[in-house]
Amino acid sequence: MSEATEERAIVPSKGIGKYFTGHIREYGMLLALVVIMIFFQIVTDGTLLRPVNITNLFLQNSYIIIMALGMLLVIVAGHIDLSVGSVVGFVGALAAVMMVHWGWPIYAVIPACIVCGMMIGAAQGYWIAYWSIPSFIVTLAGMLVFRGLSLWLLEGQSVGPFPREFQALSTGFVPDYLPFLGEAIAAITGDRRVNGFAVAVGVLLAGLIVWSGWRARAQNRAFGVEDEPTSFFVLRNVAVAAAIVFIAYKLSTFRGLPNVLITMGVLAVIYAFVTERTTVGRRIYAIGGNRKAAKLSGIKTERLTFLTFVNMGALAALAGLVFAARLNTATPKAGFAFELDVIAAVFIGGASMSGGVGKIVGAVVGAFIMGVMNNGMSIMGIGIDYQQVIKGLVLLAAVIFDVYNKQKQG
Repeated sequence: MSEATEERAIVPSKGIGKYFTGHIREYGMLLALVVIMIFFQIVTDGTLLRPVNITNLFLQNSYIIIMALGMLLVIVAGHIDLSVGSVVGFVGALAAVMMVHWGWPIYAVIPACIVCGMMIGAAQGYWIAYWSIPSFIVTLAGMLVFRGLSLWLLEGQSVGPFPREFQALSTGFVPDYLPFLGEAIAAITGDRRVNGFAVAVGVLLAGLIVWSGWRARAQNRAFGVEDEPTSFFVLRNVAVAAAIVFIAYKLSTFRGLPNVLITMGVLAVIYAFVTERTTVGRRIYAIGGNRKAAKLSGIKTERLTFLTFVNMGALAALAGLVFAARLNTATPKAGFAFELDVIAAVFIGGASMSGGVGKIVGAVVGAFIMGVMNNGMSIMGIGIDYQQVIKGLVLLAAVIFDVYNKQKQG
C-alpha cells in the first residue's frame, strides 16, 4: 500500500460524547422518541407497548407519516404546503363518490385519485415555481378551495361504507406465510399465537440495517471520511436492530404486519434513497440551501420546485385514501388540521425553517413523536385542550433547538 493510501486510510476518531454533541440534530430527536416512549410506558402501566396499541399507533399515524415524506421535500426546497389536510378530505370524498354513488371498481378508483392529487399539486406548484407566488399564499388558497369542494362533493353528508377490498388499504394485515415458524416461536415463548412471517420480516430488516451500516462504515474508512466511534456505532445498531425485532414480535402476537405499515416502510426506503443517493435529491437540498446559487450552477430550480408539489399532491391523495379506508366513510371534516400535524412532524424531526436541511428518517421520527404523545396522553385521559397546548410547546421547543444549533455552529 502506498504512502498516500495509508494517509487516506487514517480516519480521525472522536469520543462518544463529542461525536453525539456534533450530531445532536441527527440523534437528538431519536433519543427524545425513546425517552417519550419510556415515559408513557411507565405512566400508562405498560399499555403503550401492548401489541394492540402498537398496531393502533401505526394505523393512527400512517397518513401523517405518508404526507411527512412529501412535506419534507417541500420544506427542504424552502416552501410550505398548507393545503394537504384539505386535499386529504377532498380525495377521500372523491373516492367515496366514485365507489358508492358511481359504482367504480377499486382498481380504477385508486389510480384516478392519485392522478387527481398529482394534478392538484401541479396546479399549485405551477404558480409557486413559475410565477414566484409565495407558497404560503397559494397553498392557503388551496386549503380553502378544496375544503369547500369537499363539502360540495359530499353535499354536507357522510358517504360510505366502502368495499372490504378498499378498507384493506388501512385496516388489512399481511397473511402469515410462515405458520410453521410462528408455531415454533409460540412453543418457545408460550404465547397463544405468533405470526411467523412478521417475525421473519423484522429479523430480516434488522439484519439489512446492520449490514448496510457496516458497508457504509467500511466505505467511509476506505476514503478517509471521519466516522462515528466504533462503540457508538455498535451501540446504535444493536439498539435499532433490537427495537425492530421487538416491535415485529409484538405485532406478530396480535394480527401481524398491517398493510399500511408495509406501504409506509417501502415509501420511506424509496424517499430516503432518492434524497440521499440521487442527483435529484441533492439538487432539491441545493435549492433550499441557496436558490440563486443553485440556478446559476445549472439546476432547473423551477422544474424541481414544481415536481416537489406534484409529489406532495400524490402523497396527500394516498393519505386521503388510507384515511378514508380506516374510517370506512368520507366526512366533510376529514383531514381537518392534518397539515399542522404533518408540518410539526417534519420540523420536530430536524428540518430547518430556512430550507436545505432535513432527513426522511427525521420526518418519520418526528411523526412518531407526535403520534406517541397523542396516544399516550389519550390513554392517560388528558383532555384535547391540554394535548394541543403540549404539542404546540413541543413544536416551539424543536424550532428553538434548531435556531440555537444554527447560531452555535455559525
